[in-house]
Amino acid sequence: MKSESANKTMKNRPFECLWTQAGVVQHKVCHTDFQCGSCQFDKAMMRVSERNRRFQKQGLKWKGSGSKIVFWKEKMREKPPGKRPCLHSMKGKIQFRICINEYHCRNCEFDQYFDDQHIVHAVVTPIEILDIHGFKLPQGYYLHRGHSWIKLEEDAEVCVGMDDFSLRVTGPLDEIKSPLLGKVVCQGERSIHLRRGNKEAAMVSPVSGIVTALNQDMLSSMKKGKSSAYTDGWVMRIHTDNLRENLKSLMIGDEATSFLSEEIEALYQLIEAEKGPLAADGGQLGHDIYGNLSESSWERLTTRFF
Repeated sequence: MKSESANKTMKNRPFECLWTQAGVVQHKVCHTDFQCGSCQFDKAMMRVSERNRRFQKQGLKWKGSGSKIVFWKEKMREKPPGKRPCLHSMKGKIQFRICINEYHCRNCEFDQYFDDQHIVHAVVTPIEILDIHGFKLPQGYYLHRGHSWIKLEEDAEVCVGMDDFSLRVTGPLDEIKSPLLGKVVCQGERSIHLRRGNKEAAMVSPVSGIVTALNQDMLSSMKKGKSSAYTDGWVMRIHTDNLRENLKSLMIGDEATSFLSEEIEALYQLIEAEKGPLAADGGQLGHDIYGNLSESSWERLTTRFF
C-alpha cells in the first residue's frame, strides 16, 4: 500500500520544468507533461543556449539577455555523478535513478528498455476524441491529407499512424509494411505499404526524418480487434529535424475536422455511385467499407483517398 500511495503522489504532484531541475532557470512548472517538442518555452531556451554555444566556440560572449543560459543537459553534467537523475526520474515516470550515460539517452540501454515497456506496449488514450459523422479523430493529433497522422512525442520525435478513416476504408489488412529502422523518409513519400489479399496500396509519410521505432504488434492486434487507430495502432516513430516546416503541410483542429467531413462526403458519393443511394436513415458506415463493395473498388478508393 505504501508503494501504491507513493506512486499516486508522484503521478499527481506538479513537476518542475527540466530547465529548472537542472538549475538553468528559477521556478517553472511543466505544463505539457514533458512533451518538450511542442513546448514554446523549451524551443526558446534551446535557441538561446545554442546561440551562446556558438559564441563560446568563437571565443566570444553574448552581452545581452540570457548570456549565461546553457542547455539543461550541459548543466546537469556539471553535477557530481551521484546527483544526476535519469531523465525518466526527472519526468516523474520512475522513482529516482542515476543517469550513467551523461544524458546521451539514445545510447542508453535503460532508455531503450523504458521505451519498449512504457511506449511501444502502452495504450495512451487521447484526452478527447471527436466523432465526425461516425469517424474518430482525437484532438491534438496532426492529420495529413493522405490520411496518415502524427502525434508529437519528445526530443523531436513523432508517432505516425493511419487514421480511422483509412483503416475503415481498407478493412482488415493482411500486411502493413513500414520502412526499416534507420531509413530516411520524406514527407509526402509513399512509405507505408498495405496489402489485403492480392490488393496493394501505399500511404504517405506525414513528415520527413529517420525511422527510430516500428510497431511490430500493430497488425496482429488489429486483427484481434484489440487495437485503436490512434493508440497502440501506431505504425512507426520518426525523428525529424525539420518538424516546424513539416507541420505547415499538416492539419489540426477545425481544419482537420473540415477536411475529414469533406472526405466522408466524397466517400458516400463514391459508394452511392457503385451501389445506389444508401438507406434512407443514413446509417453510419461500417468498419470494412471495401469488403462491402466490388473487388474493382479497391483502386478507386485507394487512388482517391491515399
